[in-house]
This record gives sequence, C-alpha cells and structure tokens, in this order.
Amino acid sequence: MPDAWIDETKCDEKDGKAGIVGYEINFNRYFYQYTPPRVLHDIDADLKASEARIAAVLAKVAE
Repeated sequence: MPDAWIDETKCDEKDGKAGIVGYEINFNRYFYQYTPPRVLHDIDADLKASEARIAAVLAKVAE
C-alpha cells in the first residue's frame, strides 16, 4: 500500500524484528450517521416537564 510504512527505530516485543504491527480503524469515518439536533421548542418543553416532576417530588419530600 502506498500509505503504509515501517518505523525501523522500534522493535516488536514478540519477534524482535523492526516495526510494530498494528493499524488504526477510524469507525466514525465509516459508520457515523449525522443526526440533526432536536427543535429548540421540543427541548424546552422536555426541560419544563422535568422541572415540574422535580418540583412535585420536592413537594412530597417537604410535606
């Protein structure tokens, strides 16, 4: 392969020969699928619902 190379300054611990065997696979490059963010109105509604649930739990605790 034209983009392959061997670093002759490093030796493999298993066989003692030049170069360390290994490679890197960038999974994001091959499998990432963009998901657009939700609409701000929906996020705000979820936050308000969560705040209401928290307030209800705190009200029960405070009784």
